[in-house]
Amino acid sequence: MFGISVSSQIKVLKNETLIEIGKDNAVGLYKKDDKFTFNYQDLNTANLNTFRSFSFQNLNKDVSGLYEIIENGFIDIPVGNIILELPNDIIELHFEKNYGTPTVQFIQYINKNRKFVGKSQLLTKKQIDKIFGKTNGKSALYEKPGQKNNVQPTNASNPQPAAVQPTAETSGKKSKK
Repeated sequence: MFGISVSSQIKVLKNETLIEIGKDNAVGLYKKDDKFTFNYQDLNTANLNTFRSFSFQNLNKDVSGLYEIIENGFIDIPVGNIILELPNDIIELHFEKNYGTPTVQFIQYINKNRKFVGKSQLLTKKQIDKIFGKTNGKSALYEKPGQKNNVQPTNASNPQPAAVQPTAETSGKKSKK
């Protein structure tokens, strides 16, 4: 007879609480503490079950700044993609008219490597508003915990967020007619 003594290899971890800000189809925005994560179904792969994500901190109202960049792109469609550098990835915002409706697509260069590219579906303004929590009131969760009631106006001289600054390649925007 063998006596088996097994020490437990299973440890219960603290449940990480993700707050869903908004979701539309296969694109969603989630918050954990002061970190925001976009999840999307990657249309750039043959396997449509591939989901990717990119994240950034909301340091200088970056979530609101990103929303503003996208909103302005719907109003005046840029000629080229708007390129954003995040801590781990490069994100391009690709705007185009689809059946006369302005749309945006997230193009992710994973780990800042141009060989590994993920693409979201084309999104309308209505879908972006839903994802950013503008339709369900969850956009109020952008600010840091404890700062919900102390919202400060965006600096008009620099409306772009610090961590999500467009690069020089986005200057000289012209609208498509």
